[in-house]
Amino acid sequence: MAVKLDRIDCRILDELQKDSSQSQRSLSDKVGLSQNACWRRLKALEASGVIKRHTVVLDRDRLGVGLVVFSMIKTRHHSAGWLKTFRMHVSAIADVVDFYRIGGEYDYLLKVVTRDMASYDEVYKRLIENIELETVTSFFAMEAIEEQRPIPFG
Repeated sequence: MAVKLDRIDCRILDELQKDSSQSQRSLSDKVGLSQNACWRRLKALEASGVIKRHTVVLDRDRLGVGLVVFSMIKTRHHSAGWLKTFRMHVSAIADVVDFYRIGGEYDYLLKVVTRDMASYDEVYKRLIENIELETVTSFFAMEAIEEQRPIPFG
C-alpha cells in the first residue's frame, strides 16, 4: 500500500537519494525545516517502511568487479516448494546482486556483478548446480549508461 507523502517528504527523499550521508543540518537546510522537524519526518519515513535502509554506492571497477551480467532464466517448475528452494539457492550466491521473478518469456532475472568471465563461469556453475533449469541466457553489459538512478515518485 502506498504511503501518502507531502511536498516536504518528497524533498527529503529526493535529497537522501542524491546523498544519504549528508548531515542532518545539511538535509534540514535543503528542505527548509528545523533539524528537529526534519529528524522527526525522517524517522517517520523509516518507520513507515518508505526508507528501507541507508547504503553507499561503490565503484565496481576500482574494486575489481567490473563485469556486469544479466541472466534470464526459464524453468518448468512453478511450485511454492521449488520456488523456495530456488530463492535460497540463488540468494546464497554473493555475486548475484539483484534477483527478480518476472513475467513474460522468462521467469527470473538476475544481475550478477563479478570480476571477469572466468568468475562469471563459476557463478554460472553454482547457479545450475543441483537445480533443474530449462534455460539460462546471459547478456554482458559493455557500459553502464545510467545506474542506480533515483526512484521517481510524487
